[in-house]
Amino acid sequence: MDWTPKTRLGKMVMSGEVTTMSQALATKLPLREPEIVDVLLPDLKDEVIDVNIVQRMTDSGRRVKFRITVAVGNGDGFVGIGRAKGKEVGPSIRKAIDNAKLNIIEIKRGCGSWECGCGTPHSLALTVIGKSGSVEVHLRPAPRGIGLATGDVAKSLLQLAGVKDTWGFVKGHTKTTVNYAIATFEALKETAQVRVTDEQARRLKIVSGPVNVHVASALETAKAAEAAPQREG
Repeated sequence: MDWTPKTRLGKMVMSGEVTTMSQALATKLPLREPEIVDVLLPDLKDEVIDVNIVQRMTDSGRRVKFRITVAVGNGDGFVGIGRAKGKEVGPSIRKAIDNAKLNIIEIKRGCGSWECGCGTPHSLALTVIGKSGSVEVHLRPAPRGIGLATGDVAKSLLQLAGVKDTWGFVKGHTKTTVNYAIATFEALKETAQVRVTDEQARRLKIVSGPVNVHVASALETAKAAEAAPQREG
């Protein structure tokens, strides 16, 4: 089905007024159409973080549903997380991916480790903390070459966000995968919300969003509209 934008932001993307994801988020308009992300971030990747089976007894018998948690990112400054529940795994995953696209954020990266000073945005610019339930995640800048010294769940989100080096410390019940993932996402969200001065940005080599900016052309927008799949309600 051809994509017909229904929101103001979607119409701005279709008309070519907004051509990058950074511009779309800077408008502060609500992101309510996954197709917007498909157009502006065509290289977006997704990863299933958790699949949980929810069972409930009713008068007609046992009902089983799947609760899916998915993370998406372009590996260069954008990351999102979404959840969905349904009777079948496939449709639930697709719905969770769409929800993750609607929750996408732009993060700040930099070279905040005093041990490094390489001048490239390979790590975080400052220490950030995220919480969800009993889980508290601390992410700290690390020198180049350390890699992602975190748990597997946090590592997946950091890779999708484009962070290459960081120290990670976790408190709480890390076996609760969903809380661990959401806490990591909340920590990354802190990088987007913190305000930095021009002097700090120069000294810590802070970059907001992508290093390699993708600009959507009119042809790409038209092709994406034609190829847009039928979204399930």
